[in-house]
Amino acid sequence: MRGIAGDPDASPRGTPSPQPSPRGGEGEGGTPPHPLAEFWHHFRRNTGAVAGLVVIVLLAVVAVFADVLAPHSPIAQYRDAILVPPVWQDGGSWTYVLGTDDIGRDVLSRVLYGARLSLLIGLIVVTLSLAVGLAVGMTAGFFGGVVDIAIMRLMDILLALPSLLLAIVVAAILGPGLFNAMLSVSVVVVPHYARLTRAAVLAEMSKDYVVASRVAGAGPLRLMLVDVLPNCTAPLIVQATLGFSTAILDAAALGFLGLGAQPPTPEWGTMLASSLQFLQRAPWVVTWPGVAILVTVLAFNLLGDGLRDALDPKLKR
Repeated sequence: MRGIAGDPDASPRGTPSPQPSPRGGEGEGGTPPHPLAEFWHHFRRNTGAVAGLVVIVLLAVVAVFADVLAPHSPIAQYRDAILVPPVWQDGGSWTYVLGTDDIGRDVLSRVLYGARLSLLIGLIVVTLSLAVGLAVGMTAGFFGGVVDIAIMRLMDILLALPSLLLAIVVAAILGPGLFNAMLSVSVVVVPHYARLTRAAVLAEMSKDYVVASRVAGAGPLRLMLVDVLPNCTAPLIVQATLGFSTAILDAAALGFLGLGAQPPTPEWGTMLASSLQFLQRAPWVVTWPGVAILVTVLAFNLLGDGLRDALDPKLKR
């Protein structure tokens, strides 16, 4: 009693001692934050990732409202305005803000419609390759043995070939066209998703909750889809985001080589191929599709890096 009475910091009997303030990142009363709030807390620290997200949102808005934002039709030809320079150069006109190409089509309108096509290419390629890679990787990681060896050796063979060269070969076999180009790029990137899924599945299969589910009588399909798959999504989300940039870049390369979208489709790679001869005479025809590809690929790469830092517990600070 004497020690308590003589201690100025001691609390009266029956009164709880003051609790320390919650740690940073926790809610009031020490409750853990919502997962989305915690994700945004880590994601927004990466300035480049936030900038990439803003650019991608703007591109998505442009893609959705291209019909409203574009001043002209992307395939309309104005024969009286061939190779008109941008508005800030001598001879430019506000009618064609970024100028026109060699057959009088508005460059700004074609770039805006190209954003819609490029994002659609990225979405379809990532969806196809992720679905196939997820199924193949989960099968290899879950069953193991001969199945695992056969699947992974096939993936190694595909990875040993240069990605763009393999896409060119597949596109040449299927024939030129936008859909065939998307299939070609999908085939190229499937091994990346398969190997990543297999590694995540192997890491999860040895954990206690999987063993408990197996002991409780869960079947293979339930183990794969309900127990293991939700815990493998973080690295796949990052890879899918980076896969957007790869798909857009490879599809543009195929279009540049004449194996992708065919004229007059307003696809950025095809626009580069058809205007390359005017690089010195009318550089704006080549510049803006190239800038669009650069900005889009860079934005997706920055976003992917930010997602990796925010979703990987080892990289959180």
